[in-house]
Amino acid sequence: MDDRAYIARYLADSRRALDDFIADAAAQDTLFAMAEDICAALRAGRRLLLAGNGGSAADAQHIAAEFVSRLMYDRAPLAALALTTDTSALTAIGNDYGYELVFERQVLGLGQPGDVFLGISTSGNSPNILRGLQAARGKGIRTFGFTGAAGGAMRESCDRLLRAPSTQTAIAQQIHITAAHMLCALVERSMFPPAA
Repeated sequence: MDDRAYIARYLADSRRALDDFIADAAAQDTLFAMAEDICAALRAGRRLLLAGNGGSAADAQHIAAEFVSRLMYDRAPLAALALTTDTSALTAIGNDYGYELVFERQVLGLGQPGDVFLGISTSGNSPNILRGLQAARGKGIRTFGFTGAAGGAMRESCDRLLRAPSTQTAIAQQIHITAAHMLCALVERSMFPPAA
């Protein structure tokens, strides 16, 4: 396959995944429910914790930044923290305890009952995300997940799970960031209703 054919196929796959997401009423209901839960947590003085690996780590940081800074319009900051940004904590935990515990120990140390933890894993099987989700549940923290189409082991570990309709990592991540923007916008609009 030449490069032009590859690009055409990739774009077609991307469009198909987005069309499938648009048609998935259950996925949209999940987003609405996630937004309601996050709003309830924020109104109670709690916060949103996020984690992922690789590209999903970048997505966790991107999402946290949208909450703390702004997305669509000026408003007060919202409490969100990506557990992927403290290199000293990540490397200390990875070195002393193992990489599978990098999010678990942060959830145990920083999380509070009533918080929300969003784990992002396109496979749904990342061991450190699964351990973070289990630690969150043990602390009375709501557990959300973004995965690819299969859902993986995260299906059993999440109170709410959004599965991107693709088995291709890059395309699932495109859906994740689209979903994250909508999630942040829903929270933003609820917490700070836009002027008419």
